[in-house]
Order: sequence, then structure tokens, then C-alpha cells
Amino acid sequence: MSSNRFIVSGGGTGGHIFPALSIADGLRSRFPDCEILFVGAEGKMEMEKVPAAGYSIVGLPVAGFHRGEIWRNLTFIPKLISSMLKARKVVKEFNPDVVIGVGGYASGPVLRIAESLGISTVLQEQNSFAGVTNKILGKKANKICVAYDNMERFFPAEKIVFTGNPIRQGLISIVPKSHEAMEYFDIRSGSKVILIIGGSLGARVLNQSVLANLELISHSDVQIIWQTGKYYFQDIQAQMELNPPSNVRVVEFIARMDLAYSVADLVISRAGAGSISELCAVGAASILVPSPNVSEDHQTFNARSLEEKGAAVMIKDSLAVEELIPAALDLLRNDEKCLSLSKNIKTLATPNATNDIVDVIASLLKGKYDRN
Repeated sequence: MSSNRFIVSGGGTGGHIFPALSIADGLRSRFPDCEILFVGAEGKMEMEKVPAAGYSIVGLPVAGFHRGEIWRNLTFIPKLISSMLKARKVVKEFNPDVVIGVGGYASGPVLRIAESLGISTVLQEQNSFAGVTNKILGKKANKICVAYDNMERFFPAEKIVFTGNPIRQGLISIVPKSHEAMEYFDIRSGSKVILIIGGSLGARVLNQSVLANLELISHSDVQIIWQTGKYYFQDIQAQMELNPPSNVRVVEFIARMDLAYSVADLVISRAGAGSISELCAVGAASILVPSPNVSEDHQTFNARSLEEKGAAVMIKDSLAVEELIPAALDLLRNDEKCLSLSKNIKTLATPNATNDIVDVIASLLKGKYDRN
């Protein structure tokens, strides 16, 4: 029997890319001789992150549709047509057994082509509110792996499999306040720590919130690890050099998120599905600030879903500059509340998500072989 072949398509943000890589790693572990090809969007971060992880990737010229600024869509149709043609060529030449879509611009053309050619497809919907593309693709997809309840609002119930979202390796068994983590971030023993992670693109308001409250922070006994994102780091570093609080550590990117979660007593984060899955896995007491600049406002739905379960605190983006840091410092003084948030969010973790998604893909392979 020839080796199994898989296409994994999607990307655009770390929230799509890290789950995609986890699925690919799971497939490679289950099927050591398999061949995996990623298909992403040209110019997006997957074109860098995927090769760095050891996988081949092809880029499509596809772009998103701008609902607020219609004039920016002049090239949308030409790029979509070009992407469909290139996707057809890629799919036919690679001839995959299963195509997996993880969300992002590139997943639409690739899965539409695969479905038209009768190739089995799996959607991995990470959010509690499905995007337009996935709702369309879900009509013909063979299986749809989800991370939230009540997703039959968007997809045929018989196709839905609850798996949760895959997370980065190394986050399943975090040791709180480990000696390695305390040394890595130079944290004083007995100190409480706030970890601020805004992602690569969504950090602006979180950064503004910190800058607006530096004096309040400097007079607190809390240590802060502040990931600014690469787009903001140099400017913020220049501002901080004028009067940097000794209890704030500013970094562009955190490579060892396992150690960051280990030292954190409270995490401030956007409410992307990938971030939430990691917070669930490590049982982090969290304040979520949903980004309003995402399709279908899905981060608000994600954050509200946790808030309703007593698993996180939500602060609106429009209120963050004024309210976020004071609320975080107040919450950190409430040990009982932090413990409750940590326990409740931990119950939502899905540590076997990757294996469960690979099980779904394997079932489609078995069905294909049985038919043949």
C-alpha cells in the first residue's frame, strides 16, 4: 500500500498555524511514512513558520474580503480566481487522501477543490462562532472537528465531532513556579506575576493599556512579563528606556511559553481560540480582551462562553486602556477568585485533541480503503 498523503490548509495567524502543525505532527506520529503538504496564503506567517517546523508549503495569492472598506476588494476576485486555479493544480498533482482545513484565507479554495474532486475533507473549527467560509465548506465536508458545544447552529449535526483544539507541545504538564521557569524570567521568590500576551497582530490595545498605567504598575509589588509583538517592540522599548519600571520585563516574543505559563499567576490575553485552548490546558486564571478586528466578532463569543462558565474575566476592547490593568491588579489580590477561575478553566481543557482529530482522519482513510 502506498503511503498516505495529506494536505493541511489554512493559516494567517498563530491561532491557525499552531493547531495545524500539531495536527501534522499527530499524523506523522500515527502514519510515519505519510506525506504532508501545507497550503497557505502568500505573505502570511505560515510561509515562514511551517518550513521552520520541517514541512513543505505552497502559497496561494488569496486575500480576505474587507467588509468595512469595500474599495480594498478591487483585487479580491482576481486573487480568488487565481487561487482556485492554483489550488486545483496543487490538489491534482499531490493527490491527497484527505484534506484538512484549519481556517484562514487559503483553506477555502483548497477544500472547495478537494470537495469537487471527491476527496475526503475535514474541517477543524476552532471558535465558538463559525466563520462564513467554514459554514459554506461544512455543507460538503465529511467531518467537522469542533471545540465548543452547540455547533449544530452552524454545521450538520451528524458531521460534528467534539475534539477540542490542538495546542503546542509541552503545555500539557506545566509545573507551577518551576525552578527553571523562575530562573529563566528572573522572577523573585514569592512574587506574583502577570503575563501579558497579545499575539503577533492583536497586541496594540493591550500595549496601550500597559503604557497608560505604568505609574500604577511601578507602585505595585507585582512582576509583569509583557510580550509586545514584533510590530510594536522597538517603539515600546524606546519609550520604556525613558522611565522603565523595574518590575516590568518587556519582550518581543516568548519562545518558551511553557515557562511563561509556569510563572504566571494571572494571564492577560486576546480571546483567539488557540490562546484559549492553551489557557485551558494550563489552568490559567485569565482576563480576556476580545479583539474587535476579527471576522464575525468570534473572539467576543469565545470570551463570553468562558465568562458564563466562571472560567475567565472578560473586558471589552474599548474599555481596556482605562480598566484592564487596575482590574488585573485587583484580581491578583483576590486569591479565592483566581483559584476559582483556574479550576473552572481547567475543566474545559481537551488534552487529547490532536489524537482525537487524527482518529477522525484515520476513520476516513479506513472508509476509503474499505471502498477500494
